[in-house]
Amino acid sequence: MSILGALWLPIVLSAVLVFVVSALVHMVLKYHTSDYRRLPTEDAVRAAIRSGNPEPGLYAVPYAGDMKAMETPEMKQKYVEGPVGLLTLRRPGPFTMGPALTQWFLFTVLVSLFVAYVAAHAIPPGAEYLHVFRVVGAVAFLTYGLGQLPAAIWMGKPWSMAAKEAFDGLLYALVTAGTFGWLWPR
Repeated sequence: MSILGALWLPIVLSAVLVFVVSALVHMVLKYHTSDYRRLPTEDAVRAAIRSGNPEPGLYAVPYAGDMKAMETPEMKQKYVEGPVGLLTLRRPGPFTMGPALTQWFLFTVLVSLFVAYVAAHAIPPGAEYLHVFRVVGAVAFLTYGLGQLPAAIWMGKPWSMAAKEAFDGLLYALVTAGTFGWLWPR
């Protein structure tokens, strides 16, 4: 059996443990509750958006189709006047956690699978726990932690929110690293 095939247990178990840790972060520690704020005129904004009947998707306000449009005096004035932002719209209806939790779990499995792929090519069987922990932890942190930063750089996500998500990523990376270090083929 290849070393990647021998890593099926740490792949699955690390995904399950990251899923559990993320649930604890959001349901027990709750430091993400301050990430979102209410618009002062939420009902009026909702009515205005609803009147345009936009489809689900990501919208930019103000919208410029290309760099040339951004240079027009009218567009520059819109940026000065504000608001400037991005708006994500979902389908109307109650939000259900089931599909989102399923997608999150599948993402954790995918991360663990790619972490295992890198580790299988970088770490020999029988390696010491700390060596496995360092390599796996670094690769997992690149995905779970640093993967949050581009949204702050390009999309305007508050840096405080990105920092909390990067911290979550560090927790997930530590769990993943510990699991792989513990179950690494001897």
